[in-house]
Amino acid sequence: MKKSNWKTLKSEVKYQTPWIEVVHHDVITPGGSNGIYGCVNFQNWAVGVIPLDDENYTWIVGQFRYPMQKFTWEIPEGGCPKNTNPLLSAQRELKEEVGITAKDWLLIQEMDLSNSATDEISFTYLARNLEIGAPEQDENEDITIKKIHFDELYEMVLNGEIRDAISVAGVYKVKQMMDEKLI
Repeated sequence: MKKSNWKTLKSEVKYQTPWIEVVHHDVITPGGSNGIYGCVNFQNWAVGVIPLDDENYTWIVGQFRYPMQKFTWEIPEGGCPKNTNPLLSAQRELKEEVGITAKDWLLIQEMDLSNSATDEISFTYLARNLEIGAPEQDENEDITIKKIHFDELYEMVLNGEIRDAISVAGVYKVKQMMDEKLI
């Protein structure tokens, strides 16, 4: 692994919530000049789930995303405390948001979501052998649930209706696995 040519002179936490902390760094750049770098450190990892039944139907969730100031469709997603197994958090999120439990789970992807400014990591799972129940959404969530065929989900990604990074990458991965007859 290549060694960093950045030198950190001073770091200061400027803002912190239960979800993120914003850190200001005074640095010397690889070119040797003084500079600053701002980083957003996430307090949790991100998890996403693509539930898929025997007929290739799946469930997506729609909600208003405050940072984007718009309603978006995405796969079921949530946070995972860093000291927790991501699979357990993915199972919890699928049950809470959509009301689904699954017997079979497969980690299909790990990603660095925006590595130029954050340390956020995501884990995306494929859930199979599903049991449908009632959602148990958090009181601060206003989620719409939609059951669609995976082909429709794939089209939503292709035409830009779904832009969320975890959703897009996960859908492409599942499509690739289907095309290669891995699932």
